[in-house]
Amino acid sequence: MEIKIDDYNINYKITGTGEHTVVILQGWGTTMEVYDSVAACISSKYRVVQLDLPGFGTSTEPREPWAVEDFAVFFIKFMEKLEIKSATLIGHSYGGRMIIRMAIRDALSPTEKLPFTIEKIVLIDSAGILPKKSFKQKMRIRRYKVLKKIVNMKLAYAICPDLIDDWRSRQGSEDYRNATPMMRQCLVKAVNEDLTDLLSKITVDTLLIWGDADTATPLADGQLMEKLIPGSGLAVLHGAGHFSFLDQPVVFRRIMESYFKIGNGNE
Repeated sequence: MEIKIDDYNINYKITGTGEHTVVILQGWGTTMEVYDSVAACISSKYRVVQLDLPGFGTSTEPREPWAVEDFAVFFIKFMEKLEIKSATLIGHSYGGRMIIRMAIRDALSPTEKLPFTIEKIVLIDSAGILPKKSFKQKMRIRRYKVLKKIVNMKLAYAICPDLIDDWRSRQGSEDYRNATPMMRQCLVKAVNEDLTDLLSKITVDTLLIWGDADTATPLADGQLMEKLIPGSGLAVLHGAGHFSFLDQPVVFRRIMESYFKIGNGNE
């Protein structure tokens, strides 16, 4: 299905017909179909909404570089358009960033309250904690900035264009390299934002699910979130990476069914 919001065409779908609604917010560079297995864990009891955020999947790309807050504001409009007044939010990676920002919105801006109630939160290998850079990483960044100035010189490019194009193609993370120029700017805004100080302000019941082999958002991030988010709980999937729900689908499903009280006489 497709819906138009602020002249953006947004791809979305709904499965399940339960009384309560769950919305899944995707990780960077993914399509909503990646989370079909997550939706399938709970769609027997819940109405599950999946969407491609602007610039993701087939949805229209932002017309200017958006920060996490801009994506959150747009998502709020999406919820209003679908007339969803209450929902549990599930966020993977980048989607977790958005949820953290929305979960503390009422506390930070009493005059700009969310138009919907967040019933529960599930953060899966969530982003949001800015890692401390080692001396080696700082030197690598400094070297990159110097080289970037050199390769951006027209004379340097005229002398060795193939060498410079090859260097450019190998810079940044895989997400960065695969993104369009506009989405690269959005990604840079996100990865440089630290949400650690906001975590203690979250008052919604929160479940954290993490792969212990996650290298994008390491388990230490999940452990810190568990420590800072009041009353939260952390479930660790052994041998799973950043897409823990795909790496350990059986264990992940059991955790979800337990948290959402599905099966075993809970239906």
